[in-house]
Amino acid sequence: MTDSARLRAADLTLEEKASLTSGADFWNLKSIERLGVPSIMVTDGPHGLRKQAGSSDHLGLADSIPATCFPPAVGLGSAWDPELAERVGVALGVESAIEDVAVILGPGINIKRSPLCGRNFEYVSEDPIVAGSIGAGLVKGIQSQGVGSSLKHFAANNQETDRMRVSADVDPRPLREIYLRGFERVVTDAQPWTVMCSYNRINGVYASEDPWLLTQVLRDEWGFEGLVVSDWGAVNDRVTGLAAGMDLEMPSSNGRTDAELIAAVRDGSLAESVLDTGAQRVLDLIAKAQARPAVTGPLDVEAHHALAREAAGRAIVLLRNEGGILPLAPADRVAVIGEFARTPRYQGAGSSQINPTRLDTALDAIRAVSPAAPFAAGFTLDGSGDAAALRDEAVELARAAEKVVLFLGVPQQEESEGFDRTHIDLPAAQLALVDAVRAVNENIVVVLSNGGVVALPFAETVPAILEGWLLGQAGGSATADVLYGAVNPSAKLTETIPLSLQDTPAFGNFPGEHGHVRYGEGLLVGYRWYDERGLQVAYPFGHGLSYTTFGYDAATATVDAAGDVRATVTVTNTGTVAGREIVQAYTSLPGSSVQRPPRELKAFASVALEPGETAVVELQLRRHELAYWDVRIDDWAVEPGTYVIEIGASSRDLRVRTELTLDGDPVSLPITLDSSFEELLADPVVGAELQAEIDAAFGPAGDEMMNLLGNAPVGRLDGFPMPREQLLALVQRAQRGA
Repeated sequence: MTDSARLRAADLTLEEKASLTSGADFWNLKSIERLGVPSIMVTDGPHGLRKQAGSSDHLGLADSIPATCFPPAVGLGSAWDPELAERVGVALGVESAIEDVAVILGPGINIKRSPLCGRNFEYVSEDPIVAGSIGAGLVKGIQSQGVGSSLKHFAANNQETDRMRVSADVDPRPLREIYLRGFERVVTDAQPWTVMCSYNRINGVYASEDPWLLTQVLRDEWGFEGLVVSDWGAVNDRVTGLAAGMDLEMPSSNGRTDAELIAAVRDGSLAESVLDTGAQRVLDLIAKAQARPAVTGPLDVEAHHALAREAAGRAIVLLRNEGGILPLAPADRVAVIGEFARTPRYQGAGSSQINPTRLDTALDAIRAVSPAAPFAAGFTLDGSGDAAALRDEAVELARAAEKVVLFLGVPQQEESEGFDRTHIDLPAAQLALVDAVRAVNENIVVVLSNGGVVALPFAETVPAILEGWLLGQAGGSATADVLYGAVNPSAKLTETIPLSLQDTPAFGNFPGEHGHVRYGEGLLVGYRWYDERGLQVAYPFGHGLSYTTFGYDAATATVDAAGDVRATVTVTNTGTVAGREIVQAYTSLPGSSVQRPPRELKAFASVALEPGETAVVELQLRRHELAYWDVRIDDWAVEPGTYVIEIGASSRDLRVRTELTLDGDPVSLPITLDSSFEELLADPVVGAELQAEIDAAFGPAGDEMMNLLGNAPVGRLDGFPMPREQLLALVQRAQRGA
């Protein structure tokens, strides 16, 4: 390639510039042989490399080369460990580099607004701090290997129903505080090489042609330096999109949209400088990819499989463990029931479907520890067969066992990219199996395999539940590691498990109708909703048990030189085995002038402790992330006041608290005759003078008068509390600031 540092878009012809801004085919960018600009390849991720061999598609239908299938985001996120995510990212980067892939399309960090979203397995959390932290770890790891990442899907891509057209109608505060905040953290912390714009519209405007989203917010506010690529088929109007900041269209349009750009430049409807900007960003991306040192491999399959196993073990959430039934002992007479033990569901369906280098099953892994463990399918994954006969066989096995490990889950055909779920229930045959087994053996350990949360009607009637999510290719071995105590579970829920679908925040506002979905729950997404409404849940956000116990003590909080809050807490492993605790910090502001949930996660840390060991855990609460979006000034503002910081093991298991008074950001509201009396009274220039006039006119009744009229516009009541000319002069002085 010609020296990329000197090659500029100005060196290209109009036709060459246009050609660079769309793909050559499904996965490759165009080359320019005249200037030595090579084609580079991008491929799907995000939990493994999906480099298709032969025919190409974006739905996971065609075969791809073998690659390590790490736990999808639903599992990896449950580890609450950005450093682990970064290590997985390094492995993803290595495999991509070996295959000469320039950009791997991930991570996905969209918010889990509803448990029904068919793509929730590919997203991290219902909370933006968790999603942004894990996403940043993955991006850092991938890009450390000279491979680009593609942060997706930007933005408000929270459902699959009508996903290519639907308008996500979101108010400014939740859009900023919930749906964009995670993206902001990844961009500012990790600078992904590319950001992928989503299919949907946001408040009526396609993400692929929204200059507010792609230029004002992403570049001007957050300082994004890379390239914006479309989701595959997300382009609605190529000329409008390029002007908005959408640089690269994928896949190929077979030259159709290139011709549209050329025509628009020639007829003057598109400035050539805009095309230059888009083409230059593509050249810069190619240059980054070409700067990577050559990597030939071979892939260390075993090392990456071991990392996948470690990550899977860190992803399994111990929801319940009554009576200490877990961990199992090798000598326990265990019956293994459930087809998922033999036929694992280890990843989601669709564009992220990986062809694994190997695949562990839980049944094989359990038998490696307890060779005599018998097995019964109990049900079929597609609902075929004689359900009663399968159930009866499982019951007889359970009757003869000391303990039962019962594998349940959501079949792949019920959960995939491309469509949303319609319920959160496990199949009826599986629920009937639980009841039948429990009737003959109460010592049941349920292991779940699912990409999105499921209702757990048996939560109080079985002694142990492992939420296994989708665990990647080593999930079977990792499950046995946790069951037998080789790994002490440490994962925590990154999304609330509700008692019913009707309790969920978006119920009634999902998936919308006639091309629009109203985000009517506003800020109250996930745990914020359940806490605000005082709803009982099956298991709260942040919950996860261990085979040991942890004590919390001595919380403190101070403000550092950068204005961030540094909170500390003393955590002790009070049990008898080594373990890892996820320490979570939540904030609230009593008496806030704006709507706030009862508490919001602002920081977390993962700490490993030996039995009896104590550590002082430090948590950084970024000042910017304590701010709310002030719609009056269209900007962030930290509200002054005394913040409560609660630290604990989940959103509903808060062990210690401390308080800290913060100075607020100055908020200067424009003063006009349409301003309220309260706003004018708050003005530092004329507020005191107006208060004096009110006191002089009404005396002791002035406070009562302001309670009645304080939010009335000052220009609406002529002569109150002074002649209009005098009031207008007061307003003009406030506007001048003197």
